[in-house]
Amino acid sequence: MMTFLSEADKQRIAEAIRDAEMKTSGELVTVIARSADTYLYIPILWASIAALTLPAIVLLLTVDLQFPLLYLLQIATFMGLALLFRWNPLKMRLIPKAIKNRRAGRLAWEQFFAQNLHLTQQRTGVLLFVSVAERYVEIIADKGINDIVKRNAWDDIVADFTKRVKVGEITEGFLSAIGACGELLAENFPRPEGDVDELPNRLIEI
Repeated sequence: MMTFLSEADKQRIAEAIRDAEMKTSGELVTVIARSADTYLYIPILWASIAALTLPAIVLLLTVDLQFPLLYLLQIATFMGLALLFRWNPLKMRLIPKAIKNRRAGRLAWEQFFAQNLHLTQQRTGVLLFVSVAERYVEIIADKGINDIVKRNAWDDIVADFTKRVKVGEITEGFLSAIGACGELLAENFPRPEGDVDELPNRLIEI
């Protein structure tokens, strides 16, 4: 279960969404993930590389080892490093940024559809997505919004949000981004009389 935010913080986020949606027909949905992937292959991959490189290192050091001993040393190296690299902070450092961004971006789009943001009446759903392990933030707007609001309009909001996530200010990042998104949506999609709240305001944890 997610433990990043307290119940009080979650309540603040829900209230911020309600306040923002009072001024716009846009629908804001917030999702937070511990990680976009388990990356189970990473410890095995790096441990294998290290174990396979070991004979060359021994040869360069001109250490005289019999094959059985060298083989056992390779096995011990592989098993030890495979366990060490399962430690999440170290494991995440071993993953190329491009891979982390691809996995997190894919999960963001999966959540966009899983949370029914594409089914609002006016196609005005906006997803605010965070994957904490990758320190990844994405804002995805539906077609009704993208037809009017330029995609780069979200860039500054995402950049500020990402900075806050990187230093552990996740709640503040959500609150700031919700406020900024609400203002942008209110300018382009003011709330009409009788507008119905179609999607949940609570923070969704996956």
